[in-house]
Formats: sequence, structure tokens, C-alpha cells
Amino acid sequence: MIYKFNSLFVTLFGIGRISRIPGSVASLVTTIFLFFIFQILDLAPDLVLICLIIIFFVSLYSINQFIKNKENKDPKEIVIDEFIGQSIPICLYEIAHEGSKETNEVLTFYFIMFILFRIFDITKPYPVSYYDKNFKNSFGVIMDDICAGLYVVAVMVLYMVFSS
Repeated sequence: MIYKFNSLFVTLFGIGRISRIPGSVASLVTTIFLFFIFQILDLAPDLVLICLIIIFFVSLYSINQFIKNKENKDPKEIVIDEFIGQSIPICLYEIAHEGSKETNEVLTFYFIMFILFRIFDITKPYPVSYYDKNFKNSFGVIMDDICAGLYVVAVMVLYMVFSS
């Protein structure tokens, strides 16, 4: 029972078992999910960020359990790391822009953050590549996506500074 729940958790309820581009699908589902959470349900970004931190710590344990007896320590079916990495820029965007926003503006920024995250996650610029290559455990699996998410934050901050 615990193994089954753990498997569902790290594969983001089976999304990671999709045969083609599971990471991109997980990032897209995360983006849509967060749009629903923030724009439709209007949950507080601080609350979502706290949940994200809890998910991070649960993921460290869950991924370690999932990969314990596997030769490949970063299997493609693990996509909870994409959820965490994609959530970082979106949560921080929502915290920085709390209050009413135009839906078109939100959709545009969410789309840009999705594309940028996928670019950084796939190309793995330093230090994303460092964590991916040097840590063959749950920390490495998650940290490369956190770094990719932080790159998105940096690009968005630079854009907002130069456009204002």
C-alpha cells in the first residue's frame, strides 16, 4: 500500500509513466493546476508555497525509496521534481503580483514560465547540470529542477526590471 502511494506520488499520479515527454507533460499539468489553484480557487500564494516546501521534503524521502533498488537513479517516470521546479517561478510570480490581474497577462506569464522552465530543464546549464551529474540520489533529482526553476525566476525578474 505504501509503495503504491509512493509510486503514485513520485510519478505525479501516473503522469511519469506516459511513454513520451513525461517531464514536459508533468510541467504542463503543473502549470494548469496552479492556474486553477491561484486564479479560480484564489488560494493564497503563501499557503501554496508552504505546501510546496512540504512536498519538497516528502519528495526527498519518496524518491529515495522509489530508486533504492534501481540501477538508474534518475528514471524518467519520476516527475514530482518537475512539479516542484515548475511551481517555484509560478508561486513567486503570484506572491510578487498578489491582487487582481488580467487573465490574459497571467496566461502569458504562465506560458513563458512553462517554456523557460522546459528549456532550462532540458538544456541543463550550470549548476543544473552539476546536480544532475554529481548527485545520484533524490537530492540531485530534485535540485536540478529547483535550479531550473530559479533560472526562470531570474529571467522573469530581469524582464520586469528592464520593462518597467
